[in-house]
Amino acid sequence: MDTMRDRFIATTSELLDEDPRLAVVLADISADGFAPAQQAHPDRVLNVGIREQLLVGVGGGLALAGLRPVVHTFASFLVERPFEQVKLDLGHQDVGAVLVSAGGSYDWPAGGFTHMSPGDVALLDTLDGWTIHVPGHPDEAEALLRTAFRGDDRVYVRLSLQHNEQPLPVTGNGFHTVREGRAGVVVAVGPMLDAVTEAVADLDVTLLYATTVRPFDGAALRRAVDGAGADVVLVEPYLAGTSTGAANDALSDVPHRVLGLGVGRKELRRYGQMDEHLAAHRLDAAALRTDITAFLGAGAGAA
Repeated sequence: MDTMRDRFIATTSELLDEDPRLAVVLADISADGFAPAQQAHPDRVLNVGIREQLLVGVGGGLALAGLRPVVHTFASFLVERPFEQVKLDLGHQDVGAVLVSAGGSYDWPAGGFTHMSPGDVALLDTLDGWTIHVPGHPDEAEALLRTAFRGDDRVYVRLSLQHNEQPLPVTGNGFHTVREGRAGVVVAVGPMLDAVTEAVADLDVTLLYATTVRPFDGAALRRAVDGAGADVVLVEPYLAGTSTGAANDALSDVPHRVLGLGVGRKELRRYGQMDEHLAAHRLDAAALRTDITAFLGAGAGAA
């Protein structure tokens, strides 16, 4: 299977041939993959080098000129390092762009903490007007990217090496109901779906799948809670608790409990491998089952 980043490069290169409004801004990352597209469209595939503030600033300038900029590098260098430019050159100027990250929370542990970004979604969530997609499969990434490229708004697409084995149909318009139950609601975000599905396989819960987390689909959560009870577990592949506030707001008039599972705040100072980071943050299926059943209690039972 190709990776989400492979699919991003292929899809974007194809659309550069078709849409004269599309432009790509790189900071060395993925430059080799875009080399043919840069040769074909030297005025619309720009590599600014390892200058991430400039990366976003150029994207903002292209947007002001009427283009649809696609701005790409590792998540830590796309959201965290140039955050002021994201806030001002895009948000304050009220122009649109598609930020496409790679690296996720810890896709490349050998790169160290500089290349890890578990807080990217939470940080972007401090700004107004962003749509945030977290696909769980390359097919989903392609569908969400194609939708994002056609718009004029501000979109963040978070790509990762973590992925589910099978894609689900996604439109960017809310949560997908995987199955229904009566003893609680579990929301799996992007590449967490397979592990969550295994963790709750015999539990009587409703399982929702989210590839678009902002705007948060509060209406779908409310509908699920109406049928399954007001205990909600959010499993996110980034900072634990990132969406608990959004869930609480959606259920503000309903007595409820919310548990946020995800990447912990404590820095893991050994490189390890990606599966070891998943286990250390209790995001593997076995640990998820333990934490979800402890929260839901005996009522979750067996489906």
